[in-house]
Amino acid sequence: MAIKGAYCICIKVQKDIAIDVGALGNITFPKGEYIYVGSALNSLEPRLRRHLLTSTGDHKVTHWHIDYLLREPAVTIQEIYVVETDEKIECSIAEKVAEKCQPVRGFGCSDCRCVSHLYRVEGFVFLEKMGMRKLRGCPRLP
Repeated sequence: MAIKGAYCICIKVQKDIAIDVGALGNITFPKGEYIYVGSALNSLEPRLRRHLLTSTGDHKVTHWHIDYLLREPAVTIQEIYVVETDEKIECSIAEKVAEKCQPVRGFGCSDCRCVSHLYRVEGFVFLEKMGMRKLRGCPRLP
């Protein structure tokens, strides 16, 4: 049975970069840590595997805003946090993350009314306090 849920990808941008993010145009990402909030209500594991493969250059298809960022050589996935659910809670998680972080406006939220689904942060540990579970062995899936 497929696991469904929402996830937060904890990303490190190792130097200031400016990249073209499809319809959003050119965006500057200052060096630092970021959290991307997503969901996979069909199957969580394949979605996370796809993101990991994109970040290592082993998956070349650019479908979502996050693909543009993850494929950059100066960008690495540090950790992944998940919550198993069959409900669409991605936006409520993004709202909670937004309380602590700086949004990258318009990123990853073209199908909802959120300001963003990507946030510049100072650390990731608060995600556990939000009820999310850190995947062990990340950046590899269990």
